[in-house]
Amino acid sequence: MEDNYRIAATKLKNARCGIALTGAGISVESGIPDFRSPTGLWSKYDPEEYGYIESFRKNPGKVWRMILEVQELLNNAKPNPAHISLAELEKEGHIKAIITQNIDSLHQRAGSVEVIEYHGHARTLRCDVCGQSYLPEMIKMDELPPRCSCSGPLRPEFVFFGEPIPQSAYRRSMEYAARCDVMLVIGTSATVAPASYLPVIAKERGAYIVEINPTPSAISSTLTDLYIGESAGKALPRIVEALRELKESLTGF
Repeated sequence: MEDNYRIAATKLKNARCGIALTGAGISVESGIPDFRSPTGLWSKYDPEEYGYIESFRKNPGKVWRMILEVQELLNNAKPNPAHISLAELEKEGHIKAIITQNIDSLHQRAGSVEVIEYHGHARTLRCDVCGQSYLPEMIKMDELPPRCSCSGPLRPEFVFFGEPIPQSAYRRSMEYAARCDVMLVIGTSATVAPASYLPVIAKERGAYIVEINPTPSAISSTLTDLYIGESAGKALPRIVEALRELKESLTGF
């Protein structure tokens, strides 16, 4: 395993454009279960009833009961060593961007700057009718759903099932996937489209794929060049440490 950390570190050190693609697995160690896990959100709320934009528009008050639970979960979570390590890799120039499928903002809270939120975020609310934006603390939750000044129902900025990926996030993600030479794939099953296309695009353009997942994913035997079967919270700090050792060996200190 130590050899794998050193190989990953060497690839990142020599990368012209390293990027990371992160999924729910990176935030499990922050106390946010994967929605699809046995203890995740979809074990309690039927996604057919709560997860689709049509469900929200049909009965926003009902869906807001789930949203409040999600917000409490996100508010109580803190960045873990994996998030902090990625922020350090960006600061040192080893990765240029993080594409995340998560809505928890933990990358930004850890210090990452170039974060592309593929599925949106929960930092602000938006009117589903007129599009006006609000900070959550500006809104009283006495009645559900909370409403805009135009009386339209407010919703978080994350993407419901049945909605398109935000255009800017989609475009920037595709651009980074097409020009990266190293992609870290972290904590994702790589089965949810269109995010699952990003490693395919990177590989087709010649990128080296480093996968960090406790269990193999849909791409482990087809696209992955280096598989590290550990949690992100364990593996990423070790890669950062291996990078530091590489630099020290080159400078003689």
